[in-house]
Amino acid sequence: MRISRRRIVAAAIVTTTAASLPSAAHAAPACNDPGRSAITILEVPGPPFQALPNADGCWVFVSFPATAAGKPSGVGVLRRMGGKLSLERVVPVDGNPTGMVLTHDGALLIVAAGPRIAFIDAAKLIAGKGDAVLGYLDEPIARLGRIYANVTADDKFAFVADENALTISVIDLAKARASGFKATAIIGKIPTGTLPIALTFSPDEKVMYATSQWAPAALKWPIECKREGANANANDMTAVNPQGAIHVIDVERAKTDPAHSVVASVPAGCSAVRLVLSPSGDRAYVTARNSNALLAFETAKLRTDPTHALIARISVGTAPVGVAVIDSGRKIVVTNSNRFGGTKDQQYLTVVDATKLDAGAGAVIGSIAAGAFPREMRVTADGRTLLLTNFGSSSIEMIDLARLPVDAVKR
Repeated sequence: MRISRRRIVAAAIVTTTAASLPSAAHAAPACNDPGRSAITILEVPGPPFQALPNADGCWVFVSFPATAAGKPSGVGVLRRMGGKLSLERVVPVDGNPTGMVLTHDGALLIVAAGPRIAFIDAAKLIAGKGDAVLGYLDEPIARLGRIYANVTADDKFAFVADENALTISVIDLAKARASGFKATAIIGKIPTGTLPIALTFSPDEKVMYATSQWAPAALKWPIECKREGANANANDMTAVNPQGAIHVIDVERAKTDPAHSVVASVPAGCSAVRLVLSPSGDRAYVTARNSNALLAFETAKLRTDPTHALIARISVGTAPVGVAVIDSGRKIVVTNSNRFGGTKDQQYLTVVDATKLDAGAGAVIGSIAAGAFPREMRVTADGRTLLLTNFGSSSIEMIDLARLPVDAVKR
């Protein structure tokens, strides 16, 4: 299935005004109302990296990296109401905004922005105030490539993946605010392999799971993975890199001694990129982009019995990136990005039955239509809506999970 141009054009955009208030005969529209269609598309003014809903689902923040087309980088504010999305504004943000996280009190938006980390007042961002960007944390280090961010449940520590520096920065947020966001707020760096990305806390927050696309050279893992990228020859199967890794990080130790906080590293396929957990935290799901696969691990064994931690390996589409758990953990959704295909063709998401992982290919339920280069996914807090960024087609896709629009299995 492909998303027709008619569907895209028909995607609803709403701006609520006093003149459009409902009559007494109709219920007032709510933030989490489903759309008229199972899939709603909103075209946006640039390639979106991440769409991050706030706690009540009424607002969605969208990161727009700097692109070769010269479009300015920034963070967009989407209003969500009555099953529709509208773009309220895009606020310029210096650097290259990609991964974002909201503090749990909803007050501070932390944005990984290439060489910088941006700190934004969420309320001012929503209100359109000119001083929403509170400041930037910079370091005198070239090509940090900050790509992803997360924050502890008490909102005291932020973790930011420095993709090009092979580290994760640990930041004391109280010190960051007090210092005007100076680099002195960085406690230290967690060492990783090449191109770290995912930063996922266990439910009890004792552990953080991070991914690296290639394992650290010090581990001396075998060279098993072929070349990947726009210039790679599809027929060249020569192995040039080790597998990617899941790094198991002791969170408490990372707050005081980041350099020694990695307690285990486990092979996770070629170019391991994103990682999410089941609701109970007993399973970790990893997209192995260069393996065209979703890998499932038993988290208890990642540290104690890594050789037997892998539960299943499910073949999905080309170059999977984003991954999300839906339906109370019973299903997993994966974006098949085809990011190195050199095309603007529409792609699809693969839907996997998490209860049938031992069935291999039989665990794949079907597919959902997407735009070009589907990249990141987030589920709203109520579990009813999946938000997807289509990076290649500059659109946000809103999917009603109660009417999951699954087509036949793609092969």
